[in-house]
Amino acid sequence: MTFSRNPFCAFLLLALLFLSITVILKKWHFGLQENKPFGDAARPDGLTPARDRLLQQLKERQQELELLDITFDNKQGFMDPSFSTNDNINGKLSSDSPVTARTDIGCEELGGIKAVDFLGSGYTKTVLKAELPQGLFVALKSINHQGTDMRLCMEDFQDSQGCNELVSFKLRKEIVLLKRLQHHNIVELKGQCQDSTLFGGITAVLEQGMPLQMIQLLQSPWEERFRVCLGLVQLLQYLSHSPLGSVALLDFQPRQFVMVSGELKLTDLDDASIQEPSCQEDSDCLLQFPLRNFTLRCSPSRTCEGLNEMRNLYNAYRYFFTYLLPHQAPPLLKPLIHQIMNSTGDLKQSINETTVAFEEVLHMYKSGLHLENLPPSITRDYAVLKGMRSVANMEYRCWPSYKQQGCVLSVHGAREAALICSSHPQCTSFSLSSEKTWTGRLLASFRSGFSHLVPDVNSAVYMRRVKASGAVL
Repeated sequence: MTFSRNPFCAFLLLALLFLSITVILKKWHFGLQENKPFGDAARPDGLTPARDRLLQQLKERQQELELLDITFDNKQGFMDPSFSTNDNINGKLSSDSPVTARTDIGCEELGGIKAVDFLGSGYTKTVLKAELPQGLFVALKSINHQGTDMRLCMEDFQDSQGCNELVSFKLRKEIVLLKRLQHHNIVELKGQCQDSTLFGGITAVLEQGMPLQMIQLLQSPWEERFRVCLGLVQLLQYLSHSPLGSVALLDFQPRQFVMVSGELKLTDLDDASIQEPSCQEDSDCLLQFPLRNFTLRCSPSRTCEGLNEMRNLYNAYRYFFTYLLPHQAPPLLKPLIHQIMNSTGDLKQSINETTVAFEEVLHMYKSGLHLENLPPSITRDYAVLKGMRSVANMEYRCWPSYKQQGCVLSVHGAREAALICSSHPQCTSFSLSSEKTWTGRLLASFRSGFSHLVPDVNSAVYMRRVKASGAVL
């Protein structure tokens, strides 16, 4: 049967087509379109659901910044207007600000930048290296407008201005935290600026450091690796008792740190949390890691007291201590190092107790107490020439050395240097100069031979004595 042969069917088809067109036109007229993916239908107040969600997130971020102010003021017991999250960040701080010495670079100084190099970028921020007119090198941290956070925000809200404001809150939070948290293992905030013509918005001016390279650290002398771990412990102790309370580093990774003149410094604070989790029972205070879980007690105040501290400490153990502390540690210090590894790996001690343990290792290492059993006679096999320096040296490599093309090691004095030289078959002499490491220990240069000696009041050469048979003692 065809429609042309059945007038009733043709009439029915035309009626259904007319009804469909009428319904569609009514929907269009009354704004009853099908829901869009992001729920953009207008509400009576004129806001779409997507716009409403964006405004809600902006409100929550602002409340987070205000909480930092309230917490700081409550801890300090006074209101300091110079630390307000609503500071004018278009220029310098007022002269009576307690951090003026740290944050005195504003938009005016940034306008005279000589050269800029790209240092790196992440989900939220981009970091550039800049040389200011006075010759000072700084790191400029600004919003990454091509980053993941901005892209996801635009996909959700399709509002460039709102997304720019939302994404910038992380950097604003970091600036506030850098004002509050001042420690030698946290990068200095040297200034701030908000000028869209310079770097597209808000910019933090930080002391410039080098990204932490774990592979390079693993190849460095133990003393330098211990320095990194010691600095980290001192930082975590400060964060546990900071002006904001106990601070947790939720994104605890080596990439959050930089090296400045041999010191480890925290540079990324936007994921820090100043609140201990709330709880009803002990099971709510669970610390979960890939290989271990820990449960803390729920305090009478219904908070997981100490959880932030323990989270930081265990992350320090698994990301830093495990790789940097035990390897190539001085033999007589290994028992103390193993105690530190066991206590942090099982979270048996607080950060205060861990800091005391690190300071004990440092004291023994600097004072040479771990070498007190070395006999004074160990240097009798060496002839000493004070006020002399060897030249045209025949170098040999040892690991780990302060000098890539030779063997330069840290020693407490001539006895330890003699012990090392005697343990190296190729070593025939070593020199001690006035050059020292960060612990005050001397740098000793070991070699297999040299051409001749020249006067040098800051040096002494120790040569292994030769037996009558011609063999080196």
